[in-house]
Amino acid sequence: MIKNTLSLKYPLFVFALLLLMSCNKHYFSKSWTQEKAPETFTAKFITSKGSFEVEVNRKASPLGVDRFYQLLKHHYLNNAFFYRVVPNFVVQFGNSDTLINNNWNAIKVPDEPVIEGNKRGTISFARDGKDTRSFDLFINLKDNFRLDTTNQNNVHGFPTFGKVIKGMNVVDALYGGYSGKTMDALDTMYSNRTKFKSMFPKLDKINKAYIKT
Repeated sequence: MIKNTLSLKYPLFVFALLLLMSCNKHYFSKSWTQEKAPETFTAKFITSKGSFEVEVNRKASPLGVDRFYQLLKHHYLNNAFFYRVVPNFVVQFGNSDTLINNNWNAIKVPDEPVIEGNKRGTISFARDGKDTRSFDLFINLKDNFRLDTTNQNNVHGFPTFGKVIKGMNVVDALYGGYSGKTMDALDTMYSNRTKFKSMFPKLDKINKAYIKT
């Protein structure tokens, strides 16, 4: 009733609202999650420290690669923080927009076995239990072969699906001086991005991430 009353009384307002929603960065379509990635492709990341490129192989983790492709194609990783940087271990990153995260997270990505190991420069989804790969990713800063078999809430290993082929020196240079402090403030990152950035001003971020043609 409220929606019908509003649309009759304020047609111009409703038109403007719909137009705004269509342009809003929060816009999400479930159909995106059905898109299939090509067998191989290259993703380019332009960051606050420089650029790097990741070569992706769908055979290594088909469902994971499909999700990665979808996130790139629909600009999810633009402006994402490298919010967890542990020197000599991993760089973890993801978007801080709670609304759009919830949309992606609602469409589960089933677990897959580890086919290619967690070597230095490889990329994988973070996860915390069954079918929880969704929108957070990490890059290995060294050979982390224990991540091939580690038990994370009864799920074994982190399947990698690509590797940095250009600009690994940029990945190595991402600021890692905050240690675990950022992980203790993730609620702030999701609720107040500006405050989170003021708390950790040296954090690097992804300015743009896209699929190279």
